[in-house]
Amino acid sequence: MSPKDNVPNLNGLDGEGSVQVHQDASMQIEGTKVFSVYGKGGIGKSTTSSNLSAAFSKLGKRVLQIGCDPKHDSTFTLTGSLVPTVIDILKEVDFHAEELQPEDFVFEGFNGVKCVEAGGPPAGTGCGGYVVGQTVKLLKQHHMLEETDVVIFDVLGDVVCGGFAAPLQHADRALIVTANDFDSIYAMNRIIAAVQAKSNNYKVRLAGCVANRSRETDEVDRYCEKVGFNRIAHMPDLDAIRRSRLKKKTLFEMPDDEEIVQVRKEYIRLAETLWNGTEPLAPAPMEDRDIFELLGFD
Repeated sequence: MSPKDNVPNLNGLDGEGSVQVHQDASMQIEGTKVFSVYGKGGIGKSTTSSNLSAAFSKLGKRVLQIGCDPKHDSTFTLTGSLVPTVIDILKEVDFHAEELQPEDFVFEGFNGVKCVEAGGPPAGTGCGGYVVGQTVKLLKQHHMLEETDVVIFDVLGDVVCGGFAAPLQHADRALIVTANDFDSIYAMNRIIAAVQAKSNNYKVRLAGCVANRSRETDEVDRYCEKVGFNRIAHMPDLDAIRRSRLKKKTLFEMPDDEEIVQVRKEYIRLAETLWNGTEPLAPAPMEDRDIFELLGFD
């Protein structure tokens, strides 16, 4: 037997090196618009997701936000609390999902937004993709997706493994949150590559990026122009946004300060843009060394 005989075939359907488990066709989310929000860890994905959910609700849409992080802190500005996770509730019934009712794991937040925290296994012990799959399965079994216009997956950190990429199997569009700095754009480039790989076999396409917590957008715009990507919103670096998190509220519940009113308008505009449909983008991600040369100052 030659050494090559011991090498596994890693030319999976999602690209070279792929060993991912593929979605059961019966678990597809149909009849609603599905968005997955990605970005570098700590960039403000949950803030963006929650305020975007609130904006969709202000447009009269029925919204469901699914947090995909073991920290289960995606929806607390919508609900005002850290709600139990799907995985914790399943543990309580010894994983007999038939014993659960929707009110056990779906919680109503600001302006009627439905909130679910998928949760996840302890660090180093399992795959987040399993939890996302079980959450969608439960939602479908209880017909919670049939009266929903918009589903938003808020996904943790950078895309590395198939588990973190699992929401891309359900999404129509992927939205990337970034900042006007090297690390955020570097992470965005990797996420673009991951979405492009998934788009070979799933309906997901890139919608664009949101420049978050940034006074300027010059570096983001320079990158987008280079690879063929679009910035579709800009949320400035405002202390009012930080305060809203501390108060466990969305921006739509904060006092009508001029700055807050302007950011609300930007979230409404972003929600309208996504609802009306974005062109399916297919940017060409850069090599790591090329990004290093592109960004920053001489």
